[in-house]
Amino acid sequence: MLSNTKKPYVIYIAEIIYSYVSIIKKKSDLETREAINRFMETQEFKKLSDGTLHEEWFAELKKNNYIDVETGKKIPEETIKLLNIQKDITIKQLIKIPALYETKNNTLIEASKRAHQFLWRMCESYELWCKETNQSEQLLLNIID
Repeated sequence: MLSNTKKPYVIYIAEIIYSYVSIIKKKSDLETREAINRFMETQEFKKLSDGTLHEEWFAELKKNNYIDVETGKKIPEETIKLLNIQKDITIKQLIKIPALYETKNNTLIEASKRAHQFLWRMCESYELWCKETNQSEQLLLNIID
């Protein structure tokens, strides 16, 4: 049963990440950690890490005069500011990682670990939100178990 709870805007990006990781995990029958690593090699990750994903979302919101299409209400300015903060944090946590990030360069290894941990926390946040709003059937990664 789906909850009637309105999804907070800050959870949208976590849901997108969660969806991509879930698809990768299911398609390739991987562990969640490996599915996250594979996600980090995708075009979707690149769009997330360079801010393009947020920018496309913001452009769509602006086109609709910041009116929520589900509720018909204007999205508060404070929420838009929070989403911009989320975008900045996401870019900083997911800095560009070279294809061969397992090199012996500790800076690159630390950057990839930080990116992986950030993605893991985003997926975990989405699972917690689903659990709190009685949407456990949406949980495919089982991070919080």
